[in-house]
Amino acid sequence: MVSFDKLQMLTFSVLILIIVAESHRKVLVEDNGRELERLLNYVNRPAIKSFQTELGDILDCIDINKQLAFDHPMLRTHSVQLRPTNTSKWAINRNNSKNGGSVPFGQDGIRCPLGTVVVKRTTYEDVIQAHRLKSMGSKYSRYVSSKGNNIDLTGYHFAVGEFKYDNYGGKANLSIWEPEVSPTQISSASMLVATGNYEHFQSIRAGWIVYQWLNKNHSRLFTYWTADGFIKTGCFNTLCPGFVQVSTKIPLGYLFNQVSTYGGKQYEIKISIFQQDSKTGDWWLVVFDENVGYWPKSLFTEDGLVHGASLISYGGEVYSPVKEKSPHMGSGHFPIEGYLRAAYVNGIEVADEIDGKLSKPPISTVNPLSTTPNCYKAETKSDSKVPYDAIFYGGPGGCTL
Repeated sequence: MVSFDKLQMLTFSVLILIIVAESHRKVLVEDNGRELERLLNYVNRPAIKSFQTELGDILDCIDINKQLAFDHPMLRTHSVQLRPTNTSKWAINRNNSKNGGSVPFGQDGIRCPLGTVVVKRTTYEDVIQAHRLKSMGSKYSRYVSSKGNNIDLTGYHFAVGEFKYDNYGGKANLSIWEPEVSPTQISSASMLVATGNYEHFQSIRAGWIVYQWLNKNHSRLFTYWTADGFIKTGCFNTLCPGFVQVSTKIPLGYLFNQVSTYGGKQYEIKISIFQQDSKTGDWWLVVFDENVGYWPKSLFTEDGLVHGASLISYGGEVYSPVKEKSPHMGSGHFPIEGYLRAAYVNGIEVADEIDGKLSKPPISTVNPLSTTPNCYKAETKSDSKVPYDAIFYGGPGGCTL
């Protein structure tokens, strides 16, 4: 079996090969392809049962105790937690938004057998996306750590609403869109919890993402985490050890089969990321009322997410190569257009104490941030058409830096 250190080196070498290949617009040569094949064979665990979706994704049912997460050196003796200790306040009723649409997952009748979990089979395209997301994440972490001073954000743009105070996670509804992107671009929206500075920056994010090469302009569920400012760690979905999957129905990377339309029906993903209690300290991901999985406390440090977060933010991020006009964010329209036309995050609640009561922070306490306000903006609004106060974000793009 490949060791965790060797896996890191293998992943790094494959990413370098991909970068070189992309820069020369060439397909990986045979030797490089073998390295990639080794990585994919290691990441993709033997399946007890498999499904193929209408769009060609392969979903594997794997033994819950043999998933990739447990190859992490800090998780070798970890006992799986099948559910959070207290779920009532974190579960989000599927019908609690009078304006939100029905559950936007294309389940295809898929559910794995008892004792297994569902995992989307990792592909070559997943590996490429992981590299680009790591670049996006590292720039965001440096921006936050330096308070925006002297940070090169070339190709990366975000428009978010931030709450900067101690917290233990939160929940919110994110409207789902499918902005058009080129094969080298990314457009996403997410909720993020974070703490620390520079190499001590630790964060967890979850939301939806569109990346044409992988998704063919379809929106998918995604997560990303780091424990060291993206220096050595920085993991997309289940591409490396860390995230423990417990759901038999919803894998990371799964497709949303219904998305919002401009001026029409709005569909939402309802996400919770929270630290469950002082004893276990694990960070859970709940999508609607489904416990998808968690990031064990042992992935993080005492001066990091072991003891909660100091920042929580909601909004959009995009990436585009230099000289290529940046893509749409959200609906592709500015926040001023409001509900039904601009992307939004609503139903925001934050945990001020670990395993404590959720509060609805005043919308006036949100700090809207945009790196390129001529292309993307973030604003707060109290709109009677939207249940709860909301952060509206997005824009048409068109930036070339």
